Amino acid sequence: MTDKIEINLDTINLDIRGQICPACLLISLKEINKHKETLRCRGANLVVKTDHRDATRTIPDAATAMGYTVSVEKKKGYYEITVGLEHEGRQA
Repeated sequence: MTDKIEINLDTINLDIRGQICPACLLISLKEINKHKETLRCRGANLVVKTDHRDATRTIPDAATAMGYTVSVEKKKGYYEITVGLEHEGRQA
């Protein structure tokens, strides 16, 4: 199972479908820390796709404790967790 990461100017996409906690949390935290400059200074968002329901609680709790804004959206067959900072005219 390989995690998929795509990066563009505003969004870092992390697809961890098929992973279970604590791997979901650890992989997400690794990417948050790896891209913290992009998330904090450049206003990008990390978008995590997961099919593990527990991750919709653990990832937001950890990211919020780190000072990020988090939103969770249920999609068809998976969840999308968006992590970033609130910026003028834009919200994670």
